[in-house]
Amino acid sequence: MHSRTSFSLQEESFLKAFAQTRAFLLGRPVRPVVSPNGEEILFLRSAARSSRHDLFALSLADGQTHRLCTAGDLRAAPEQTTPEEKARLERQRITDTGLTSFELSASGQWVLVPLGGALYLFERSSGKSRTLLPQTHPPVMDARFTPDGRGIAFVCQHDLWILDMPQALSDAPAPPRPLTTGGTAERFFGLPEFVAQEEMGRFEGFWFAPDGQHALVAVVDESQVELFSIVDPGHPERPAATFRYPRAGKANADVGLIIVSRTHNGKPVPVLWDHAAYPYLARVLWQSASAAPAIWVQSRDQRSAALLSVNVATGDTTFLFDEHDHAWINLDPQLPRFVPDGSALLHVSESSGDRELQLRSVDGKPLAVLVPANAGFLQLVSIDSPCNRVLVLLGDALSSRLAWVPLRPEENFAPAWFIDDLEGDASDRHDIVVGGPSGAPLVVETRVSAHTMPTLRVLDSAGNLRCELADLAEEPPFPVNAQFFTVTPRALNAAVLRPTDFDEARKYPVIVHVYGGPHALLVKTDQRQFIFDQWLADRGAIVVAIDNRGTPRRGASWERAIKNAFGSDPLDDQIEGITALEQLIPQMDLSRVGIYGWSFGGFMAALAALRRPDVFKVAVAGAPVVDWLDYDTHYTERYLGLPQESADAYIDSNLLNHAGKLDVPLLLIHGTADDNVYFFHSLRLADALLRNGQDFDFLPLPQTTHQIGDPQVRERVWGRIAAYLFDHL
Repeated sequence: MHSRTSFSLQEESFLKAFAQTRAFLLGRPVRPVVSPNGEEILFLRSAARSSRHDLFALSLADGQTHRLCTAGDLRAAPEQTTPEEKARLERQRITDTGLTSFELSASGQWVLVPLGGALYLFERSSGKSRTLLPQTHPPVMDARFTPDGRGIAFVCQHDLWILDMPQALSDAPAPPRPLTTGGTAERFFGLPEFVAQEEMGRFEGFWFAPDGQHALVAVVDESQVELFSIVDPGHPERPAATFRYPRAGKANADVGLIIVSRTHNGKPVPVLWDHAAYPYLARVLWQSASAAPAIWVQSRDQRSAALLSVNVATGDTTFLFDEHDHAWINLDPQLPRFVPDGSALLHVSESSGDRELQLRSVDGKPLAVLVPANAGFLQLVSIDSPCNRVLVLLGDALSSRLAWVPLRPEENFAPAWFIDDLEGDASDRHDIVVGGPSGAPLVVETRVSAHTMPTLRVLDSAGNLRCELADLAEEPPFPVNAQFFTVTPRALNAAVLRPTDFDEARKYPVIVHVYGGPHALLVKTDQRQFIFDQWLADRGAIVVAIDNRGTPRRGASWERAIKNAFGSDPLDDQIEGITALEQLIPQMDLSRVGIYGWSFGGFMAALAALRRPDVFKVAVAGAPVVDWLDYDTHYTERYLGLPQESADAYIDSNLLNHAGKLDVPLLLIHGTADDNVYFFHSLRLADALLRNGQDFDFLPLPQTTHQIGDPQVRERVWGRIAAYLFDHL
């Protein structure tokens, strides 16, 4: 029996601070919006150790920041988040309280704030707010201004409703009007289904025309999707919460579209396309008044996708172009999309071997390549039509930069870079928003580096720094010194963190922080990634992170190398990377290697313990997927194929098939309320290990989802992870 590692008061102080500040991120501005006149930046911000966010505005004229409103200003009663809104926030990875979102009207005069299922309108000029719906009104979701600014649309009781703005502002406002009728819990209007939110990055279920007179509305029938129940074991008196969850190989939601009129003239018009060939509705394009709307639809095996133009009068669709891939088509949250004047559209394609940004005609014909495949295109940020250019994010696995490129190029690719990275420090950008006057936009970017925490910076269209948004965050109490390496013939990217008092004469145990799954990186120039790992290193270990094949920003073939190979290739790469690093850092003691990870990283950690105990001597697996047949359709089938066609891939990656091989300490951690990787994953693995006579440890987290919201639970979990690793190394 190993004695449990104890921490000093200073170490416990760090764990508390790390948990209560949410890894030193609370207090930093989030979800910024540029006012239409470009004079202010609106954003949400909390205190350093509070998740409760308020709404603020930064004046660019004088650099002053002032609070606009709080949740308490808007309502006197405590806010109550509905189960549906909790699930939506979980899909968006938002654990904030107070104000979690807002929308600014096109005029900049009004701020629409949803709170606890109610709607509030805040007037900028007067600082006053008003309730838009009576207290007895049922909870609403996904409230938005219509593009013409004359209405507010939202989903309520499974239907889409609209509230006319002139009526909403009168002393005796008229009630909202339904634009759809007959919605039920099984067949609802205006909201995205689970896999659209969790896997496609589509959080909308209705799209208005630019003039606001018609809307495309999703019709989602979940009646054939399996019904899952989550019961709180700590409160058996409470009824179960139920969710529709489509497991790999089983029924998905049936998703269609209808066209409705804002004036309610005529019956809804169904949009017609081949649902058997393209069951997934990935994107809806209706950005231009001069171009018909279009839909980007995807096949069940995700190897094909097509763009279809929609006739608003009849609902008929016309084929524009399609994409095919031997493995899968990646979806982009910004693309395809029309340019504002409707004369062309932008599209991202990987058919040439990597992501390239294309300009196409409105009927789908290729016109030009704006960003070629070898230029590291990561994201379309904005279209600046008056200046004939688009703002893009270019980079690689470690860092990125902003650049303008011509919208209608006359010469070869030549990006106009934004402001250079200060002092040559490689940095990464994300959460970039653009707004303000046409032709003179402002850019708000979140900038991070390996040595700095996130900073929100406001830049003009030439890339000149206007100001930074002030934060209230605490800084990590020690420097983070991540070193980056490229190792093995595969050129795996790796990060290494050594103790601050590193002794070259000593041998250190090795802790591998792993994720390893598609669409996520651990090895990047982002200090947030390594704070806890540096703390682990300072306890007396060398901590490494390695991005194996299958991770993004390395090209199509690199990413697709893990097709049907979850159970082998990612783990092989981790082991090869560790071995190669030891040649560069001989202080690494490869007889004492531990591994920890969460979600896909939890799967990888458990897989390492079960399949390679010769390398890994202890593992901590948080919320692991155990049997991929029990994970959702859109994610799992993309990488492992349809179960009927790829049975071997599912068998090889199933942890249950290796439950008799456990020969090292393994700690399973899982939230009982997880509605992404359900708690039964770890329960099934625990049962299999028990039946095979294996020793293991299990830490269930009551009332906890895939994210850990409670700071005290976060503190204890991080402490248990560290103690378990060091106890066995």
